[in-house]
Amino acid sequence: MRAVVQRVSRSSVLVDGQVIGAIGLGINLLLGIEANDTEADMRYIIDKTVHLRIFEDEAGKMNRSLLDVDGELLVVSQFTLYGDCRKGRRPSFMRSGPVAAAKEKYEQFAALVQEAGVRKVAFGEFQAEMQVLIQNDGPVTLLLDSQKTF
Repeated sequence: MRAVVQRVSRSSVLVDGQVIGAIGLGINLLLGIEANDTEADMRYIIDKTVHLRIFEDEAGKMNRSLLDVDGELLVVSQFTLYGDCRKGRRPSFMRSGPVAAAKEKYEQFAALVQEAGVRKVAFGEFQAEMQVLIQNDGPVTLLLDSQKTF
């Protein structure tokens, strides 16, 4: 499982011009699901995301987590995180999970993340054409991989 973690002032996701999820201060999480992902992968990404110390303390140092600042979380599925661009000019998505299995895993991830103690969790719509508006704060952007390949 892969994720792009972005510290945001606010973020929202629209489908067909309608806002379906929005947050204020917190984290925008773009989530890529691989065919072999397990609940352990999900829990790793969730734990890292909510405990990463990427919010500033009184001294201006990144020393507080999403939970520490009572921040919000927007989760958006993004299969392109497993796009392989090493060969040719068209990305290969062979490592992305099959749609039905990936949707099931996304829904499982959604249920698990709601148990993580985050004040507000909002979601994009799986497999929908979405517009994601991200006001990156900092900017702070980090990459997570449950297999720790980077």
